[in-house]
Amino acid sequence: MDFARPLPAYLVQRYHGWKATQFAENHAWYRRLADEGQRPRAMVISCCDSRVHVTSIFGADQGEFFIHRNIANLVPPYEPDGNQHGTSAAVEYAVTALKVAHVIVLGHSQCGGVQGCFDMCEGRAPALEDKTSFVGRWMDILRPGYEAVKDSPDMPTALEKEAVVVSLRNLMTFPFVKDAVEGGRLTLHGLWTDIGEGGLECFDPKSGNFLPL
Repeated sequence: MDFARPLPAYLVQRYHGWKATQFAENHAWYRRLADEGQRPRAMVISCCDSRVHVTSIFGADQGEFFIHRNIANLVPPYEPDGNQHGTSAAVEYAVTALKVAHVIVLGHSQCGGVQGCFDMCEGRAPALEDKTSFVGRWMDILRPGYEAVKDSPDMPTALEKEAVVVSLRNLMTFPFVKDAVEGGRLTLHGLWTDIGEGGLECFDPKSGNFLPL
């Protein structure tokens, strides 16, 4: 099947530059990661958006975060139906196999997925309503969140933050997550970042608000 093509030249150049500099200067560290396997301290569930650069935000080293990205950083509810669930599989692996100490859900400003959900719920996105739309059916996860904040004057930012809360709530429907949290082996965190301003806010479950860090 002839469907793959060589990498663009600029990516090849960047690879060779990385191999000759960063990799060469830290070869022992990369070898240790390869030989000993990964031991990340936290899982980060973030959006696919190319503007969200998780490792840069936290200054993380390679091997420090187990990162899963999807549209609008959503976690679906626990559904052990025998079907294929990429995000649920990533959560299961991080919690039960890697035994991470933290799961962080990271939302962000100007999220296209959240905007799509907002438009769909407002009746302005018929293409997303179609049953064949993968994005639309994925964003159905956030519909309950829209109902919770639809009267907010700060839409769609309020819905971006609610996407984080919905995901945190859905995480607790996974038995192995709930057991780890209640056993003190795992903590959940909700964050929202403002791309343009570099701000970072953390969800405070006591007040139900996102507070600046």
